[in-house]
Amino acid sequence: MASSAQTLFARSSALSWLWEFLRNELSPYPGRAGIVSRMVLAATVVMIICMTFRIPYAFQGAIYALLISRDSPRSTLRSGGTVLLVTVIGATYVVVSAWFVVSLPTLHFVWIIGSFFLAFYVISTMTNYAATSTFAIMISVGVPLWDRHVSAASNVEDTLWLTLVTLIGVVITAAVELGFATLKPGDDIVLPTADRLAAVEDVLNACAQDQPLTDVTKKAVIRFELLGTSRLRRILWRSNYSSQYKSQMGGVVALVGRLVNIGAVLSQIRVAPTGNTDEEERFRTLAQAVGAIRTDLIKRRIPQPIQFHATEKTSQHRPLLEQIEHLVGLIPQAFADSRSMDEYVPFSDDTPRTRLFSPDALVNPDHVKFAVKGCLAASACYVIYNAIAWPGISTAVTTCLLTALSTIGSSRQKQVLRFAGAIVGGFVIGMGSQIFILPYLDSIAGFTVLFILVTAAAAWIMTSSPRLSYFGLQVALAFYLINLQEFAMQTSLSIARDRVVGILLGLFLMWLVFDQLWGTPAAIEMKKTFIANLRLLAQLAREPLPGREQGWRSHSIRETINANFDKVRSLSDGVVFELGPSRQEDLALRDRIRSWQAPLHTFLVTRLALVKYRLQFPGFELPEAVRGAQQKFDDHLANAVDDMADRMEGKASARRNEVEDAFRELESSTISQKVLLPQVQTFLALSRNLKNVALSLDREI
Repeated sequence: MASSAQTLFARSSALSWLWEFLRNELSPYPGRAGIVSRMVLAATVVMIICMTFRIPYAFQGAIYALLISRDSPRSTLRSGGTVLLVTVIGATYVVVSAWFVVSLPTLHFVWIIGSFFLAFYVISTMTNYAATSTFAIMISVGVPLWDRHVSAASNVEDTLWLTLVTLIGVVITAAVELGFATLKPGDDIVLPTADRLAAVEDVLNACAQDQPLTDVTKKAVIRFELLGTSRLRRILWRSNYSSQYKSQMGGVVALVGRLVNIGAVLSQIRVAPTGNTDEEERFRTLAQAVGAIRTDLIKRRIPQPIQFHATEKTSQHRPLLEQIEHLVGLIPQAFADSRSMDEYVPFSDDTPRTRLFSPDALVNPDHVKFAVKGCLAASACYVIYNAIAWPGISTAVTTCLLTALSTIGSSRQKQVLRFAGAIVGGFVIGMGSQIFILPYLDSIAGFTVLFILVTAAAAWIMTSSPRLSYFGLQVALAFYLINLQEFAMQTSLSIARDRVVGILLGLFLMWLVFDQLWGTPAAIEMKKTFIANLRLLAQLAREPLPGREQGWRSHSIRETINANFDKVRSLSDGVVFELGPSRQEDLALRDRIRSWQAPLHTFLVTRLALVKYRLQFPGFELPEAVRGAQQKFDDHLANAVDDMADRMEGKASARRNEVEDAFRELESSTISQKVLLPQVQTFLALSRNLKNVALSLDREI
């Protein structure tokens, strides 16, 4: 009896958690309806054009409306030209290269495998998300076209249709975004960050007034916690802003994300007034500091440095207060330069030149590893459906390529979302509509209503947090592959069955290759990536040396570090979904690494601000005595970071931490100068911040 009661209680708790999870994920938030409207409008227009003019492969154009529209309108417009260029390049590659191999079976097979490898390598290295998806789809659909036993003219014609529907999808999406392009450049990063700071400020003000938090305040901060910062980081990573602005705002976004997490915790545990006046004063000071930072960001000003007075008085919320003070104090340090934000955020039509590929595309082995894994999964799908003579499941290859767009840093969570989305979108909605709805529709108008409803539901889910958003994309993909492959409504269940089976085959092989054959637990991978970042930061502290091609190598290292920051955040989400005897230890490690991410990002930004002194750029020259002390300080700093990595790997280090002594020597060398130049004063202040962050991390790790 007791066991049955416990089982019923566990099921009830699971259902309650699921309901609360879905309610929070699917609840409206500012701007969500606008994003969904743009996505639905673009996808619907593409569908109507393709159905009206009998254009095949319409699913690709509709998918672009969902893949592209999630970025800001202006970033979408800026990438439009690149997408069109990549479309032409992809079509040219397929037609020209296929001409050389189409009559040679062995060489033809090698060409297909090589094309899959190229597509996955481009996915991993290309920085423009829309262009990446364009090239991936061109390869996944265009290459298998040339397997058919038809004339070369028919294959060329279908490749051109594929190119046309891609162009239609991109042009329609760009036109819709142009109609909604009302935000100023930079608002897509700054305003969402300011909104999160406002929610934290409301929590702190309520605590400062010694009043219970209102339901509105609680819901706001919890909603931002659920949304996370992944979308902001993605927009920032794909934007055309300068590398320094990306690094600085990346640090601010990470710090603000941690503030929101702590604010959500505070909103749950502080349910009644405490009557502690000292605690109230600390909350009031923090609220004012957060408000000042938010105002500075909105007005494009560099936030002023903030210092909090340490106190030894006991407080119920002292650990949380100390964490908030630490994070708020780090935000101004992320802007480790005295220039105005206006110099980084473009306000005119002149935008920086876009870098199509990441700087570490040729030096980071992770790109090759990712391409090999993806190529293995897609090639296995290709071999399977040809070996059993079942061409109807060729959607498996398309699924592999589209899945790969979100596989970097994947977790079991995403695999669950992929399979669930394929089942819901393919079997429940796709085949269900074929049985119960499509037989009663005799015009495009009726199908348009169905299409809008399905797309709106999928788009609304896609605008949820990363914990649920991919489910929406998979639902839309499965539905589109069934109903938008040809220019007619699909009522054959066998065709729908084949396409859904192909989707499931592609998902299964991606899971098998990425999570089983080469997969490692998210906690282990997260720790390895964090340690790798420590090693790279130590290397960066020793470089660049003067005369080394203006620090090109350091630039590649910096880009790899930034990519690893995002990878650690993504993997930390996957740890929550892993079970096993080490679950509690893994969750504790996850919390520690997440808390170390923000100061480590500050370390990177501060170090980058010091590079110009090490390279002796004009206006940043240092006296000879200071340069010698600086190099010694950098070496000890690098050794200290290497020691942190050693300790995380369980290795003992015989080196003594001499960062403090090296900084005193550096400080003495600057004081010994007759005149303390302004650039030397700034250099010393930045070095002091770097030393403080390094020592703080060293104590914690």
